[in-house]
Amino acid sequence: MSEVVFEVGGIAYSYPGGKPVLEDIGFTINRGESVAVLGANATGKSTLLHLLDGLYFAQKGQVKAFATALTEDSVETPPFSRQFRQKVGFLFQNSDAQLFCSTVDEELAFGPLQLRLPTVEVENRVDDVVRMFEIEHLRDRSPQTLSGGEKKRVALASIIACGPRVILLDEPSAGLDPRTQQWLTEFLGVLHESGVTLITSSHDLSFVAEISERALILSEDHRLVYDGAVREALADLDLLLSVNLIHAHVHKHNGHVHEHPHLHEAGHEHNHGDRLG
Repeated sequence: MSEVVFEVGGIAYSYPGGKPVLEDIGFTINRGESVAVLGANATGKSTLLHLLDGLYFAQKGQVKAFATALTEDSVETPPFSRQFRQKVGFLFQNSDAQLFCSTVDEELAFGPLQLRLPTVEVENRVDDVVRMFEIEHLRDRSPQTLSGGEKKRVALASIIACGPRVILLDEPSAGLDPRTQQWLTEFLGVLHESGVTLITSSHDLSFVAEISERALILSEDHRLVYDGAVREALADLDLLLSVNLIHAHVHKHNGHVHEHPHLHEAGHEHNHGDRLG
């Protein structure tokens, strides 16, 4: 029987003074899955990932991680707090939000040190991820002086150094050049094959088609409207149109009106009636 990583039951969340960002959301994610959380802008994708990471807490319903409810007490109280932070890593959309040390070397060592690992093991882990991510030449640099692609590599390397079993990725392909995005796609594929659970929020359909097997789709009224295979979701143009993940231009050709669905994500090819997938 598969190990349940996250169990989400009927959760709702609103920011202070605002309308609900998530409404009655429920699903289960098992160990080793690669799941895409899809939705148009402002549908609650990032908020959902923050709830799974124990950075926010559901105001209704419950989020469980490894059979333990995520509450302010549980994520701050040992031994669960330390175990949870070691098992679950979070890649922020803006790498600057998680890079704060003076050098890349210190950045890579920070997480393992917080887990109270022996100094020798911390050094070994840093050496390993430096080789894995091919960032030897960046070790003495300040993270703030790096390019966007370099920052993304360092941010992900700092997560991998902690040895997580689950990685939450918030719009990881946003702002990346094509070469870095291809590298990220291939690296996430390797992680998935090794058994790491990946949960990725995105509205980049081409990207998630390559890295994910399952899709959770949020509607613009902040509800879960689809939970199933990515390929089936991306082949359902009516579904994608209804949640504003693609838009249809209406053109006239020889007196006939045709709808031409297009991906929202800039830089991708238009889809003129062909099924995605």
